[in-house]
Order: sequence, then structure tokens, then C-alpha cells
Amino acid sequence: MRKKEDRYDFRAFGLAIKEARLKQGLTREQVGALIEIDPRYLTNIENKGQHPSIQILYDLVSLLHVSVDEFFLPANDLVKSTRRLQVEKLMDNFTDRELALMEALANGINESRNVKD
Repeated sequence: MRKKEDRYDFRAFGLAIKEARLKQGLTREQVGALIEIDPRYLTNIENKGQHPSIQILYDLVSLLHVSVDEFFLPANDLVKSTRRLQVEKLMDNFTDRELALMEALANGINESRNVKD
């Protein structure tokens, strides 16, 4: 049997869930209703790092667009961060013109980095 102290610390994950929920303007009650959990369970995940079940973990990351990679994989193996996934989700409904503006902004940022280097 594994020692209790060997267990993964979910506090950082809980904080990311809370931040994503707040950013989307959702209450704990709303999230609880959407994924069919008690809001107190969500409170414990967010504030105390309670270990969610696999299904609840999946439901939360799917609903709130949070990447688990940043919590379970080393930084150098990170595929997409939570912030990147959230920005991509925001751009899902952009028109081609709006996407072109975002592309120009990203190119400008990259060019300014190259000038400073």
C-alpha cells in the first residue's frame, strides 16, 4: 500500500479550475449543475486540493478548457497550456478578418522579441 504522502498534490490543479471557472463567469453552483456534482465537492477541489474522480477530472477540464498537461507532465513536455487552450476557445467564433488581426498581432509580438534579442 502506498503512503499517503506519496499521493499527488491537486492544489495547483484546483486553483487552475477555480481561475478558469471565474474567468468564464460561472458559479460553483452552475458548474455543479452542469457536471452533476455538489458545489461543496467543487469547493474542496478548488480550495483544498481534494482528489477528484477520473470522471469529475475529465468533466472539469472539458467544461473549463483546462490543460492537465501542465500539472502531470514536466514543463519541457508541455503540449498546450491552459491559457493557450482558453485563448484558442475564444477564437473559435472569430471571423477570418478577426483571425487575420490576431495573426498580425502575434507576428508583431514575435518580431519585437527578435529585435530585443
